[in-house]
Amino acid sequence: MPEYVYIIFLSLLAGSAMPFGALLARLDLMHPAFLKQKSRLFIVAFGGGALVSAVALVLVSDGVSKLSPLTAALCFGAGGIFFYLLDRLLSRLKSSAGQLVAMLSDFIPEAIALGAAFAVGESTGLILALLMVLQNLPEGFNAYEELASSGKLAPNTILVAFAGLAIAGPVSALTGYFVLAEAHQFVSGLMLFASAGILYLVFQDVAPESKGKDSGFPALGAVAGFMLGMVGQMLIVPA
Repeated sequence: MPEYVYIIFLSLLAGSAMPFGALLARLDLMHPAFLKQKSRLFIVAFGGGALVSAVALVLVSDGVSKLSPLTAALCFGAGGIFFYLLDRLLSRLKSSAGQLVAMLSDFIPEAIALGAAFAVGESTGLILALLMVLQNLPEGFNAYEELASSGKLAPNTILVAFAGLAIAGPVSALTGYFVLAEAHQFVSGLMLFASAGILYLVFQDVAPESKGKDSGFPALGAVAGFMLGMVGQMLIVPA
């Protein structure tokens, strides 16, 4: 099987986690007993742990390896400032699409990095795809509930839109594979830029929403999410 077909499969799998998470959210809204409150918070926190593992184990470690400290700091800082301004803009517009925009803002750079990693023979592509699945599932869940609560879009319309967004994965991954494979510094900077966005998202949205009152169970979700990313990275990229 050609490698680019494998890349299409992995990136589409990662993207399909968004509509699958949205479908779970729809079932949850239609049948409130489908998930208990602690389970909802666990899912959110699990996604947060997976996001942090993506930053710590893949994106930052790979990004800094090809950049100078100054360039790395500039790329990372620019990502943080961009997501801060984006969040402020969405708040000012009173948009319900904050989670959706944030989800795409880190999904697309990661998919590009996935394709580029395979192009240069690096072994981080598979673990990156796994982490993208883990983070897109709870992000799709949260984004659907945020959009559905606005009442501006029909539930089926949101699900179809999320399914369409999954196509952005293969498009971005193939761009990284065929176009940006030799642009090592650009891809590294993009990974650091996305890392800052992920951290901003975790501390601005995911962590506060996953806080359980009088219960530490949801916080275990963050530990479990990071642990799964850590074990996956150790299995796929052995020391």
